[in-house]
Amino acid sequence: MPSGTSATARALTVDGVPADGRTLRHVWNECVGAGRANEALRADWQAHFREAVDVLGARYVRFHGLFHDDMFVYRGDDGGGGGFGPPTPLAEPVHTFSYVDKVFDFILSTGARPFVELGFMPRALATQTETLFWWKAHCSPPTDMGRWADLVTATVRHWVERYGLDEVRQWRFEVWNEPNLVPLFWTGTRTQYFELYEATVRAIKAIDAGLLVGGPSTSVFVPDARYAGETEDRTASIATGQAENPDALDWRPVWIEEFIAWCAQRDLPVDFLTAHLYPTDYAATPAGGHKEISRYVDATYDDLTLLRSIVAASPYPDAEVHITEWSTSPSSRDRSHDTLFAATYITRAYLRCAGLADSIAYWTFTDVFEEGGAGLGPFHGGFGMVNEQGLHKPTFHAFAMLAQLGDEVLADLPHGVLTRDRATGRVAGVLHHYPDEMGGRSVRAESTYDDARRLADVGTRRTVRHTVAGLPAGATFDLVQLDGEHGNVAEAWHAMGQPINLTLQQTADLRAAADALLRRTLTASDDGVLQIDLDLPPWAVVGLFQTSPAAVGA
Repeated sequence: MPSGTSATARALTVDGVPADGRTLRHVWNECVGAGRANEALRADWQAHFREAVDVLGARYVRFHGLFHDDMFVYRGDDGGGGGFGPPTPLAEPVHTFSYVDKVFDFILSTGARPFVELGFMPRALATQTETLFWWKAHCSPPTDMGRWADLVTATVRHWVERYGLDEVRQWRFEVWNEPNLVPLFWTGTRTQYFELYEATVRAIKAIDAGLLVGGPSTSVFVPDARYAGETEDRTASIATGQAENPDALDWRPVWIEEFIAWCAQRDLPVDFLTAHLYPTDYAATPAGGHKEISRYVDATYDDLTLLRSIVAASPYPDAEVHITEWSTSPSSRDRSHDTLFAATYITRAYLRCAGLADSIAYWTFTDVFEEGGAGLGPFHGGFGMVNEQGLHKPTFHAFAMLAQLGDEVLADLPHGVLTRDRATGRVAGVLHHYPDEMGGRSVRAESTYDDARRLADVGTRRTVRHTVAGLPAGATFDLVQLDGEHGNVAEAWHAMGQPINLTLQQTADLRAAADALLRRTLTASDDGVLQIDLDLPPWAVVGLFQTSPAAVGA
């Protein structure tokens, strides 16, 4: 019998098989992503995040732009002048944290914590400026590495003084974001990024050795040698070849092995490794365009398995593995993000990959997200689990179901999982119907909602039957079902004619449709047996949650 399994759990069986007893890590809500720090000053962002914490169980949040100009951290002048002349230059840079404090105070007030992405470069310290985004981020090496280290030191010391060392030791400090994407997220070389990491980790560890630092936060796995050198070689991209079966290619992480070797040679700490594992690769072409390569449904599982093996065999075998961005695609205009199909995809992937990472951060929790500016209409393919009006997309409901799972596996099922909460004994499950007719395909990125809707015709109904024995007599369960007709808010918007600007009444109608999941109650027999007998339409996601008694055996 596995250690940590109680006598009560031993009596539970699923389809006649004793409880599994393995621990289920909730990698889905350990961390969630967001756009940039300044957006966190908005009331709607804060409302959406508080709901993500309270309903979805989000524990950390990560975003870009901590040091961007609109956070006013690195000050080379007094900010005066206006229409009366230029601001007064300062003899030495001054670091101010009033805007940062507002953001971090709020995050901590919700019970969550920041997963700190250290970037991007303040304009006054950048070698190149306005490299990407509507808000004109400066993603370059610093003009003075010493002043970058001073900025990091001042910032982290401020947090320690404000929140206490014990609190800040529970944060994670990730150095930069996707530095392999030159000249967008980084204008330097691979070695220059490694040097930035060295300066940063030494600065933070000089404050306290117990503070946790990692990287390299690189984007996607690739099947070619485009990132083998100091900068991207687009002529080596598989997009220039004729790969008819991308899943047969050798997909490898970007810079992870080189980063580990570089740090080990210099005896640098690496507390955790980070990467982004989108199952869709937008490979750049020499002509300047991009070619989409869509991988199969288990690409994330395979990538994580490989990444874990690399870390285990490295000089840092105990390093945590955090996937700090993940979704069905890395496009903020992918209409599939708004759909039921994405919800089913992520449910399946999270349950399959739960044992392979310390966190897999969904990118993002909200459509309050302005990398390319605000979206065109309420459902524009934004990354969020809620749209700009706070309407719950199907992915929100999938996360809400996953959040209610226990920490002990009772049974891994072909299409889901049944669990138990070790503290309360509460039994819960999540089941899904990702159609076999997909043939292993993932949910592709789509530029229009009409294109994304085509998957509604894929798949046939599925019968799901399981027996759970050993429950209290008459135990009751809430069953909630997300499917094409229940909780499918983008489809309700489509039925309205896809209006770009919603009236107040349309918003209220969509809010009701968004949360109108199918709900019913299941009851165990007098001898403690629950019969689960479901007829699921394609793409359905179902949650099953014990409501009484409060604990097994009570």
